[in-house]
Amino acid sequence: MKKISIAAALALGMVSGAYATNGDTLIGVGAKTRSMGGAGIAFSHGAESTLVNPALITRVPDTEISFGGTVFMPDIHTKVGASEADSDADISMIPAVALVSHLDNGFFIGAGMYGTAGMGTDFRGNPGLFDMETTLQLMQFVVPVAYKFDNGLSVGIAPILQYGSLDINYVLPPAFGGPRTVSDGQRQDFGFGVSAGLTYDFGNGLMIGAVYKSEIKMNYAKALTTATGPFSGLPGFPSIGDDLTQPAEYGIGIGYRNGPHGIAIDYKRIAWGSAAGYKDFGWKDQDVFSIGYQYDAGTWSARIGYNHASNPVKVYNSPLPGLAALDMFNLLGFPATMENHLTAGFTYRFSKQFSADLTAVYGFEKKTTADISALFGPGATIENKHSEFGVTVQLNYRF
Repeated sequence: MKKISIAAALALGMVSGAYATNGDTLIGVGAKTRSMGGAGIAFSHGAESTLVNPALITRVPDTEISFGGTVFMPDIHTKVGASEADSDADISMIPAVALVSHLDNGFFIGAGMYGTAGMGTDFRGNPGLFDMETTLQLMQFVVPVAYKFDNGLSVGIAPILQYGSLDINYVLPPAFGGPRTVSDGQRQDFGFGVSAGLTYDFGNGLMIGAVYKSEIKMNYAKALTTATGPFSGLPGFPSIGDDLTQPAEYGIGIGYRNGPHGIAIDYKRIAWGSAAGYKDFGWKDQDVFSIGYQYDAGTWSARIGYNHASNPVKVYNSPLPGLAALDMFNLLGFPATMENHLTAGFTYRFSKQFSADLTAVYGFEKKTTADISALFGPGATIENKHSEFGVTVQLNYRF
């Protein structure tokens, strides 16, 4: 049911490789943001804030460049009836580069390139799991521009160019008209969107912020319709096209700094329920809460954070075979069901210009079970166990 994987992969459509995620959205962009549970709407993390809140690039004093990447290691175990296996797609590499420069007259400009979404689920060699193998990757390129007013207000906007790649294939078993391979090969597309944000600095260490990201429409010609085709006639199975839209996001945040202490709290809502592709697979809008603490000792800083998100993936447990197929797609392909993540990170400043960051993110195991007897016979279930671990390394230079 590689086709299943498609759905999940689709669901993943915003993070590149498999990251510690809210749905399939990466928790934070950059080492410092990730180490504080993804909180950063009103708490500056230097150049890496380009994709979190473009208004925050006004906190960079001159010019800063950040370069790094994440090694993401998901642990996914899936069982369908008597067949079970670990996914062999258990490591991904995710790049991140950002540059910000302070211009004259209150203006700031930057550039960023980030892996923001993706998935790789690999059950090849396991016919009971449809020999499913899928890959979904998203990369975003942004050019933020921001202006800092004299009264503490900053505003920013960042046009976004997104590149996406989706490849899905699986072997249809005899019970569904096989054996035959279902695949339309790798499909690619570009999409455009925008991020806009603002912050207000009260001047006493307190800052508030807000951010909005538009949806980004993506179309992977025939990839989804081919993958879901063998199930499209089942009762309850929705009409699915080849669109997989990056959902809109909006959030608010508060940050406070007092001497060496800093705290950031964010709330974000991700509109999966209205995004083409995701809504077809029953995804729901998601509430995300992030909190992080930082201790800055001057030459070094330490951070810890926590991220909690509602589960956007609906489990139907339905007597309709089409909805049972959707449960299979979501749980076998990419179980984007994670709810709780613990994060920690460390920065060491070798000089006023050069620093290095190290961050670890752990997603606590989430077990999800669905009744798919309407599709596979009495008593049939799909069970998924999913945990995540990621390490981010980043280098920063100011000049």
